[in-house]
Amino acid sequence: MCVWGLASKLDWLPPYLLPSPGEILDTAGIYIFGTDGHGPYAGRFARDALASLGRVGLGFCLATVFGLTLGVWSGRVPAAARLLNTPVNGLRAVPGITWLPLAMVWFGIGLKTTVFLVALAAFFPIYLNAASGAAQVNPLLLQAGAMMGVNRLRGTFAILLPAAMPAIVTGLRLGLGISWAYLVLGELSGVSAGLGAVIMDARMLGRIDMIVVGIILIALMGQTSDWLLKNALKFCFHSAARQI
Repeated sequence: MCVWGLASKLDWLPPYLLPSPGEILDTAGIYIFGTDGHGPYAGRFARDALASLGRVGLGFCLATVFGLTLGVWSGRVPAAARLLNTPVNGLRAVPGITWLPLAMVWFGIGLKTTVFLVALAAFFPIYLNAASGAAQVNPLLLQAGAMMGVNRLRGTFAILLPAAMPAIVTGLRLGLGISWAYLVLGELSGVSAGLGAVIMDARMLGRIDMIVVGIILIALMGQTSDWLLKNALKFCFHSAARQI
């Protein structure tokens, strides 16, 4: 930040390439706390943040449900691994932006397209880490549980998932980070509200300051959501451990 401010003060950085930190703070203040009529982006932050949070949340939840279910299944059942690994690894190699035209044809412009792209991107790290974590669980743990009368369903939640939890948490955190990265791609489809939509609109208007503000806000919201996810997982599994 100090280097950035000094470079702007000495005119090493032209304002049209990167505005000064002071200008960025002024723009952020107007965007977050301003009122309508004081500029094209004044006071839009709450609406844009809620729209983006909803899209990221829905996409990430879908990716978590399918990624964890299929990943654990693939990690513990060799036949499932043979069935799923080839198509999953093939689709994982396809760049996300190539799905955008197809998603727009399937779902149109708006929420569904963005949720689809976010869910698709987040699915792969969640699936791969869940599969890896489940595959590394010692079978003796499950056998010991069975000998103590633990049925398969309870053993999955009481033994398998806690043992695989480090890999699962890593996958979920990676998936959430990728969800924010793909948010901008999804909001390229022409939605009217959202942090990615603001960034793309600012690009068309040449508002570099607003682009930087959007990037910083996405980074802060991504960091906050990662912290909340990590602590929520700790709380949930500590509570579950006390009940078992």
